[in-house]
Amino acid sequence: MNEIACVSGVELLIDYLEGVLPADLHAALDAHVAGCARCAAFVASYRETPRILREATAATLPAELEASLKAFLRARTPAFKSS
Repeated sequence: MNEIACVSGVELLIDYLEGVLPADLHAALDAHVAGCARCAAFVASYRETPRILREATAATLPAELEASLKAFLRARTPAFKSS
């Protein structure tokens, strides 16, 4: 079993969250995170980041502006004309 320390765990975080670590290393990181409040908070913040960004950047365009933008894109972008 691999021993995980906070520093080495951070280096593996993206692979851990994407589920691409070897099973033994993933299990070791699971065990470390379960027993380390700081790392658990770090993992939780990484998991929440996409939702936070979506909410922070969500905007609804007024219908007239949306129609104008679509017309502009259709006129200038061949791939957009089919939508």
